[in-house]
Amino acid sequence: MTFANGMTIHEIIVDVDDQTFRHVWSARGEPSTHHNASIQVFAEDDGTSRRVGIADILPNEIAGAIAEMIQQGLNTLKATLEA
Repeated sequence: MTFANGMTIHEIIVDVDDQTFRHVWSARGEPSTHHNASIQVFAEDDGTSRRVGIADILPNEIAGAIAEMIQQGLNTLKATLEA
């Protein structure tokens, strides 16, 4: 994956569950020493959906910067889906 700032990481797909709409992956390489993440989509009663994402990252010192990159990606995804 290549982020908007040019940083690249190698992601490994851990699991894809089409029944629960859940995708789990792990990232390898600098600057993290550990990264596991998942995303799951839930149907809501009003016909919309809710996305829940979880990311575990080490070292703790990079969590803020990684969170900003994740948010930028989510903003881009939202804008693309709404277009």
